[in-house]
Amino acid sequence: MQLIAVPMASSGGGGITLLLPLVLIVGMIWFMSRTQKKQRQKQADTVAMLTPGTKVITTSGMVGIVEEVDDEYVTLEISEGVLIQLVKAAVGRVIPDDAEAPADEAAGTEEPADEVAAEEARDTVDVPETGGKVQDKAKLPPTHTEN
Repeated sequence: MQLIAVPMASSGGGGITLLLPLVLIVGMIWFMSRTQKKQRQKQADTVAMLTPGTKVITTSGMVGIVEEVDDEYVTLEISEGVLIQLVKAAVGRVIPDDAEAPADEAAGTEEPADEVAAEEARDTVDVPETGGKVQDKAKLPPTHTEN
């Protein structure tokens, strides 16, 4: 038995067809690294501009006000009297102060003139009308009983 080698047909320009996917892959890697570099620079700029009193959102979604900035850590007040210490890289973005003002104006709420009226407005709670019925106990779903 003899094996005969038959030459394969050449498509012509074989070097270009092999080089094109390589060029595309290198281009994609360069583009992705450039995008990541921009994101890292934006994060570094955000962390650099942190000052006490700045309102921020962390990468985990917590909202707080910057109390103190160290070399590696940021101390946030997440609630009145509740302070947490985070790594600077955990700060996701800064909430601008002027973002709160248009929201109040759009809602149409105006602040009362004096402080007493302001506290009364905050302390009032809207209670829906129940028609005089008061529900003392929470209703539980019926339980299954076997016969």
